[in-house]
Amino acid sequence: MPAAPFHLRPVATVAPRALLPGDPGRALALAQVVLGDDRKMLNHHRGLWGYTGTASDGELLSIQATGMGGPSAAIVLEELAGLGVATMVRVGTARAVDPELKLGELVAVTGVLAQDGVSSALGFNGDGAPLRLEIVADATDRAGLVASHDLLYAPDAEARTAEWLAAGVLAADLETGALATLANRHGIAFGAVVAIAVDATGARLDDEQQAAAGEAAGRAAAAALGLDG
Repeated sequence: MPAAPFHLRPVATVAPRALLPGDPGRALALAQVVLGDDRKMLNHHRGLWGYTGTASDGELLSIQATGMGGPSAAIVLEELAGLGVATMVRVGTARAVDPELKLGELVAVTGVLAQDGVSSALGFNGDGAPLRLEIVADATDRAGLVASHDLLYAPDAEARTAEWLAAGVLAADLETGALATLANRHGIAFGAVVAIAVDATGARLDDEQQAAAGEAAGRAAAAALGLDG
């Protein structure tokens, strides 16, 4: 772990538990619905907005954006771990692999096929058994595996999707694998809830629908920590 955070510059208390949306705007939106009126901005450095405030159980909760992709998410988790955060839940979006998943539906991640570069660099073989997550949300539409990779617009997307579908993967994203691998490395309790932003046909949520889906995923992630969203 880093001796001191460099990309995060905390200006408020860092709670021992955190929700990790990718989008800074989603971090702000979740802070407004999950945290109390005492919420304060935790970080704004590098555009990675973060907030800390009192949650529904009376204890502090931090909400920290990770940015897009595994490398950015890995930096944020590493620095939060160095600041003492021991429980983290990703709040994100994903592309459906299972054709039965509908736009806006929520998936509680039970395990991840970590086929991203961060996980590979740390020695995790994402082509083998999935990495299981310790925290699994209940307040979702589906629960199961996701796959994480590095290229949103991958040239081999069709073939890769077929492989994932055969392996029982429900959805694919860019960040869960890196976060889960690092969380496992540091002994952090970790979970993930993703909203389907792109279905198996390529149809997408519009901005307003994506904001609503992100809020719903955040509420489900908070519920996984025993909180009212």
